Amino acid sequence: MGDGSITPRLGNMKALLGIVAGAGASYGIYKLMSAGSFKRNKKSAPSDSPAVRSSSPARDGTPQPGSLLAKVSGLDVVCPRPADVASGGIIHQSPGNLEPQHLKMLLSCLENSSDPSDRCRILLTLGNAAAFTVNQNLIREFEGIRIIAGFLSDPEAEVRVQTLNALNNLCMNIPNQDQLKVYVPQVLELIEMSPVNSDLQLSALRLLTNLSVTDKHQHLLKESITLLLSLLVVSTETLQVQALKVLVNLSSNPDMMDDIVQAQAPASVVLLFDARTAPAVLVRLLTFAGNLKAWRPSAQVADELRRKQDCLFRVMLDESSQLHSKLVQLLSHPDGEIQAQVTRVLT
Repeated sequence: MGDGSITPRLGNMKALLGIVAGAGASYGIYKLMSAGSFKRNKKSAPSDSPAVRSSSPARDGTPQPGSLLAKVSGLDVVCPRPADVASGGIIHQSPGNLEPQHLKMLLSCLENSSDPSDRCRILLTLGNAAAFTVNQNLIREFEGIRIIAGFLSDPEAEVRVQTLNALNNLCMNIPNQDQLKVYVPQVLELIEMSPVNSDLQLSALRLLTNLSVTDKHQHLLKESITLLLSLLVVSTETLQVQALKVLVNLSSNPDMMDDIVQAQAPASVVLLFDARTAPAVLVRLLTFAGNLKAWRPSAQVADELRRKQDCLFRVMLDESSQLHSKLVQLLSHPDGEIQAQVTRVLT
């Protein structure tokens, strides 16, 4: 932690971290989705994970030994002194009702922290606080998005993961997206440069999923199509599902289709249309294929695309593609939803 006026407040900070870190998942909260702010049912939404509630402190404000409140953040929970209670009663604050000075304190400590483990804990706490709309707005107003995003380039991988998770929750707020869009190139670079199937890639894809739910910022992902398609053939199921959520969002927008079909694609993508592919992957892959099939190019455009080596049009949409025969085989798939998706693509 930094020097100066921040040090005397460490007691308050540890109590605040202890409370908020147990308040909810670092990602997967989607209040805007449930409020109907995002459109199109066929688009992918983040998974809905219920918030985690921390244990209640004792009546005198002292956390019970071994309680969730005392464990969740990894920091010791410091019981407030009388002066601390008078200055804000942090130990009693609900994470959905934190006062502005608490968030300011967190952001200040984050900027001044020299310890990677402290940065992780503060980012985790801010991410959990950002599960609530009021805090999403406050963090933006306090220039917190800029402060948090500054740690996308932190040398510690876990700090970058927690940064992405915090930004992911902040992304559930439309005004925040206007500030977050400038970090898309950096997020894409993290996906490209990080180890395959790493937490970094997964957290980055979750952020892009939320940012691409509406059409407004989808154009920023035009250059990412090949990267997303490549992830499908080298990743595990969890990462495949997340990459497909982004592709489904983008392919739901007719204005993105020209860029999608021209993108270079691995020929082995077609091999995923197989009964042995995990149902969670296959159903989204079929949704993506259905969105592509709904696009109707002119004869001239189709001829131009056929001349593009290894483009997605040739791999999945051209008459020479193996996709049709793979889809016919899937008509006998035991999963009813998959059968319905196959029928949609074929008709």
